[in-house]
Amino acid sequence: MAASLLIVYAAPAPAHADSAPYESYNYNYWEEAVPAPAAYIPDRTLSGKDLGVGDFREPGDMAVAASGLIYIADSGNGRIICLDPDWKVVKVINSFDNQGAEDTFKNPSGLYITEDGNLYVADTDNGRVVILSPEGELLGMVEKPASDILPADFKFIPVKVTVDQAERVYVIAKGIFEGIMQFDKNGEFIGYVGTNKVQRDYAEYLWRLVSTKAQKAQMALFVPTEFSNIDVDAKGFLYATNIDPGSKEPVKRLNPSGEDVLKRFGYFDIKGDITYRTAVGSSKFTDIKVLANGMYSALDANQGKVFTYNDEGDLLYVYGGKGNQTGTFKIPVAVEFSQGNQLVLDRGKGNIVIFKPTRFGTSVNEAVGYHYNGEDTLAVPVWREVLKLNSNYDIAYIGIGKSLLMDKKNKEALKYFKLGMDRDGYSVAFKRYRREVMQEHFGTFLTAVTILVLAWLSYKLFSFWRRKRRLTASRQASPNLKEGNAHEAGFH
Repeated sequence: MAASLLIVYAAPAPAHADSAPYESYNYNYWEEAVPAPAAYIPDRTLSGKDLGVGDFREPGDMAVAASGLIYIADSGNGRIICLDPDWKVVKVINSFDNQGAEDTFKNPSGLYITEDGNLYVADTDNGRVVILSPEGELLGMVEKPASDILPADFKFIPVKVTVDQAERVYVIAKGIFEGIMQFDKNGEFIGYVGTNKVQRDYAEYLWRLVSTKAQKAQMALFVPTEFSNIDVDAKGFLYATNIDPGSKEPVKRLNPSGEDVLKRFGYFDIKGDITYRTAVGSSKFTDIKVLANGMYSALDANQGKVFTYNDEGDLLYVYGGKGNQTGTFKIPVAVEFSQGNQLVLDRGKGNIVIFKPTRFGTSVNEAVGYHYNGEDTLAVPVWREVLKLNSNYDIAYIGIGKSLLMDKKNKEALKYFKLGMDRDGYSVAFKRYRREVMQEHFGTFLTAVTILVLAWLSYKLFSFWRRKRRLTASRQASPNLKEGNAHEAGFH
């Protein structure tokens, strides 16, 4: 009996409901990967067969409309699948009427849905962007632009598309290194946005100076790299990912002038994994999704992970990985957000993985939202809930510290900034606390200084009086002293 009980108690416990097939972690101030609770866990997967439309064939993109409708670019099959929020097929768009003739897609690789439900399709192999109404009617096309700044043999091969509130269309096209192509609402080419800067390898540059023509031909040219994907936020700023895994700025936030204004106030650069195995390689972002409250998720296709950041550049959490289990990927190509869940489209497996937030992930998202909207007091109890789940979560300590700083509780804020290793926040709190102490004790300090000054003056006056008295006594004693000396000498 005892032996059987021992066997029962020694048996491994069943997996927790919030378990994930990948390691959950984050990075601390020292850039060390530390374990963390999973923010999102896989709920289920859906393939084309599961949806009743047949197998997906190399799906390329996914987009979620404001209405909740979900669109999938089934690139290899040349069609767009439209689903409702309950994952029921609404329609399959494999053709449309083009001036009285049936027209079809050829390898559609990018999708975007506007607020009013219009669908923009990067019809890659047809060299155009097709614009359809919510009912599937053709509204217009963006085709090969005619411009003096484009070469005569230019080929328009759009792969990704997004649209801002002014109906400007932004297109990432193959072979374009000058930046993101920009078109007005009439489809006229305006120019490029957010050109990547050339990053020279100076060792290679010096080697070129002494190389032969044949050696130079084999070397990589100093050209900017291509963008891999784009999204737009509610303010009209473009979020773009760089296809170069070695880029110093793989994620950018571009203002209307094309300048990168992404905040990078976190412990480390916004580049995915800080440490990684050499055999696997660094993160390579192939998609980006702008979320609520300034947050955004970047999809790393190289390691099969999703990295989510807040508007200040802090890494909030990581989920996903490469593998065959549910929740891991082969070739992830798109990340989206729907009804509180995150969705990842996996081209390699031909399916969609639905991730639901855990208690930890929900709490982090809620606290970040409060802070972003200036409601730090409401964020504090949520941050404390986060710390119960993960006592190593530095961002929670910093969040509480910022709230205490706003409430002028500078001494308490010092403690939390120290725990969160926020040196800038600690310096601000220390200066304010020092000023607070000085103001609080200024009366006592001034009284003490006054007493010391008066005591010093009294001492000086007393010393002066004593010296003067001695001098007067000395002068009074001098005549008698002289008379006595004269008598002793015989002078009468």
